[in-house]
Amino acid sequence: MAQKEEPKIRHTIRDDLRQPDLRKTLSDDYRELKENFLDDEKKDQLRDMSPVRRFFKISWWLLRAMFFRMTPVRRLLFVLGILLIFMTNFQFETGGVSSSSNSHILGGFILVFVLMLELKDKLLAKDELEAGHKVQSALMPESNPHIEGWNVWLFTTSANDVGGDLIDYLQLSENKYGISIGDVAGKGLSAALIMAKLQATIRALADVNVSLTELISKINKIFHRDSLKSIFASLLYLEIFENENKVKFINAGHMPPVIVKKDSIEPLKKGGPALGLLKELELPEEMIIMQSGEKFIVYSDGVTEAVDENGVFFGDTRFMKILENQRHRPAKDLGTYIFKTIEDYRGNAKMNDDLSIVIIEKL
Repeated sequence: MAQKEEPKIRHTIRDDLRQPDLRKTLSDDYRELKENFLDDEKKDQLRDMSPVRRFFKISWWLLRAMFFRMTPVRRLLFVLGILLIFMTNFQFETGGVSSSSNSHILGGFILVFVLMLELKDKLLAKDELEAGHKVQSALMPESNPHIEGWNVWLFTTSANDVGGDLIDYLQLSENKYGISIGDVAGKGLSAALIMAKLQATIRALADVNVSLTELISKINKIFHRDSLKSIFASLLYLEIFENENKVKFINAGHMPPVIVKKDSIEPLKKGGPALGLLKELELPEEMIIMQSGEKFIVYSDGVTEAVDENGVFFGDTRFMKILENQRHRPAKDLGTYIFKTIEDYRGNAKMNDDLSIVIIEKL
């Protein structure tokens, strides 16, 4: 069996230097460093500094922040490496034999060793996140539901490898379907784990004969009992029936749905408290009658709170303008247009929150 040829270092470096987006990658990495390690107070201080002073301040703050995130042993090795780099060469004698050492080289090796340890941790974490992403993807619907009389489009994308937004649907009976969209506070691995538990709870409790008020009350009891005290989640759960024109829904702290009609855009009223805030939660079930061509749109706050490179939110006004101008598009086309518009608006800015959209169009 032929052995796999290992990559050559010089070829790898050559290919890296030829990457067309090398400059953009460096810029994005630098921006992410500042976003992750500098708080709002420090960012405000930077605005009043000269470019030279700003450069040294950012470098010091980033170095200090990363230093305190190392383990104690790595911090000591890091300090030792820095000291050796700035020391002059030293000599020592053992058993009558004199020898000398270049402290600069030794310090450099120590710093490379610390870097390798940090890189090892990152690669292990990345492998775990990739595995988590595969599991989360497997939990999400593979395709949009096909429901007679309706055109349904579901979409979600996370800001990180895993996210805290929930999109799911269930066929509850021969002609009845339940659709969920939720948003766990925060993002990343912790939000993803809680989202998976919330999804499992909904799937276990959703039943053809249970009212939406009773369903959301049971879900909230379990969520409040089993989650951390500082964690909450919004959830909008709805039910539609084949070849009927009614939508039954209940909203626990989620963004208000929007009804797109032929001649108007109608945001619905805000929902009740989110899951986990109260031990007992009882919310009213709501129902609307939809006409042919109308759309029922539910979305997460990642849509309106997407930011551009200057930190300006996409906002409700831009979102509503899209719905007004593109209302003639079918569900999938409209959803794709919304997502592309947000991506174009964001530009090179990092995605700051998970983004989810559900569009239900009455045929």
